[in-house]
Amino acid sequence: MKELRILGVYVNDRVKESGRIQSILTKYGCSIRTRLGLHSMDDQYAEDKGLIVLELTGDLSECLKLENELLAIEYLEVQKMIFTK
Repeated sequence: MKELRILGVYVNDRVKESGRIQSILTKYGCSIRTRLGLHSMDDQYAEDKGLIVLELTGDLSECLKLENELLAIEYLEVQKMIFTK
């Protein structure tokens, strides 16, 4: 049975954690089929909070490693959805 695995990553401090997050996403780039970044804007500036939506693919153990590395970052909240086909 195949899975469709989606991670939602809520970033509470984009400025502080962006380098670390980008490094992890690059490390597991082969496991990411789709990446969508969303952030709120006021009239002039992007806010420090944002949402990253990841559609994962490939080896389940690599997907779990990616998820666990993101969960280890203090200013992130990670939620997942798993659909079975």
